[in-house]
Amino acid sequence: MKSCVVIGQSNVGKTMFAVNFAAFLGRQELAIAIKAADGPDGARTYNVDEAILTLTGPEVHKTRNLLGQNLEMGVGKGRKPFYLVDTTGLSEGIHPNTQIRRAMAQTLGVIRDAAVILHMMDASAIRRDHPEIGEVDLELANYARMRPGYAILANKMDLPPAQEGLAVLQQRFQELPIFPISALRRQGFREVKRFVAQHI
Repeated sequence: MKSCVVIGQSNVGKTMFAVNFAAFLGRQELAIAIKAADGPDGARTYNVDEAILTLTGPEVHKTRNLLGQNLEMGVGKGRKPFYLVDTTGLSEGIHPNTQIRRAMAQTLGVIRDAAVILHMMDASAIRRDHPEIGEVDLELANYARMRPGYAILANKMDLPPAQEGLAVLQQRFQELPIFPISALRRQGFREVKRFVAQHI
């Protein structure tokens, strides 16, 4: 089964997207496989509201394991299965926490075999008067951009400053597919679904 991996820096909305994208595809219950970076693997089943309450939050590096879901989407008259993987956020430099370092290494490991890489950035945090994209995001884009299944998700488009950030991203990555979304509001998911379906 082909995998779709959601990557990016910490706190850009990756887990919210993974939960709400599964709900957008029709899942009421989420069976989540937990591949631990440091400790035993496991599994949990949540309804959508429970998953948002339990798995998302404002803490940096709240997600410290790979969280995978077997999903499927309707394509034409058939259905395509795929494995959606939520990952630990990446940060610049060497993180002082050993568990987080291992979790980030885990994230980098799953990118290699992914059919689809959805690289999420917080568009609301980018400004025209300070247009530099973070080094982590530049390195991820440079690594994955030659892959046909790579796209940027410009998240938090429900926040007014995000329009400015989206324009910066579109200027900086003109040759790459960029999808403006709100992971919280499930906006822009139809276009993301179409892109994923083309590459799984």
